[in-house]
Amino acid sequence: MKWKKVVTIGLAAVLSVSLLSGCSKKSVERVERQKIEADTSEAEPNEDDTDAKEESEKVQEQEVPDDGKFHGKWVVSAEYAKGRVGAEDTLFIDGRGEKQAILGTVEGAVATVWQDWSNQEGKAGDEKWGMILEPEQLAEELSSLGATKDKEIIVLGLTSDGWGDDARLVWELLAAGYTDVKIVDGGYKALKDAGAPTQFLASKPEPAEVKIDKIDYSHVMTTEELQKNYEKYKIMDVRTDEEYNGAILYEEAQGGHLPGAVHVRYTDLFQEDGTLKPNQELVKMFEDAGFSKEDSIVAYCTGGIRSAYMQLVLEMCGFENSYNYDQSFWRWAVVGEVE
Repeated sequence: MKWKKVVTIGLAAVLSVSLLSGCSKKSVERVERQKIEADTSEAEPNEDDTDAKEESEKVQEQEVPDDGKFHGKWVVSAEYAKGRVGAEDTLFIDGRGEKQAILGTVEGAVATVWQDWSNQEGKAGDEKWGMILEPEQLAEELSSLGATKDKEIIVLGLTSDGWGDDARLVWELLAAGYTDVKIVDGGYKALKDAGAPTQFLASKPEPAEVKIDKIDYSHVMTTEELQKNYEKYKIMDVRTDEEYNGAILYEEAQGGHLPGAVHVRYTDLFQEDGTLKPNQELVKMFEDAGFSKEDSIVAYCTGGIRSAYMQLVLEMCGFENSYNYDQSFWRWAVVGEVE
């Protein structure tokens, strides 16, 4: 009768998870889609543009509300995201992966992990390991999820309690030419707390054809470029104190940090509830650490996940010459000098 015991235990476990996770079907009021269009305003600068650029930056700073919340084009509130659940032109992607989605995810969400969108040949630290997939390979992954460019794509993840997987996926989508992509301020927890309808297990994706012509490397830093022109960049290490000071926690080839790297923790981006700190507070934090909006800033962590979150926040705060080193310390510890 062992099988009956197993079934009983299994049912009890599911019931317990149900009570803890609070998965439920709720009716929510639909909100209108806030569409992010492609930015076509960029042009080659010249000497006469300096005053106009400075004036534009002042206007942008004034437009950011000082209301204790973060404002950025790739970040939406949990309330907004809740109002998009079930919309036909919106796709929720749970960046925590299928294993986490078993315990609860947003109704209708499909699931994936950042590893599926990056080169995983060999092991961490190898020459191309962790880099964005080539266009054709990434297109296959996105096609399997039904992540077409005409949809609003909202990615879920963990914030201060995780590695910022949602931002790594959004960062890759932007590099692949997507425009209307968003992360939820506060991640999945905030959306669940806001009363969004939830379910056990991720939904089965509806595959659709996706084509990617090229990868935009405007905010991607490669090992080769960093080695060649290291002095051009200011380096930001976003890992924990332990990692920065030399602890080997994730099978890195050696401990330490990149030469001259300034330590700005990934977790320092967030308030106690897991939502981002207000723009003004973050700008002050970056400037107090010695970074200016004119600097070329390279953010790195262990594998380019937390640093992808940092790069997006930097860019949304006006530090436009910012890059995510997607191979990060796993690769640098193999080929570069450390302190």
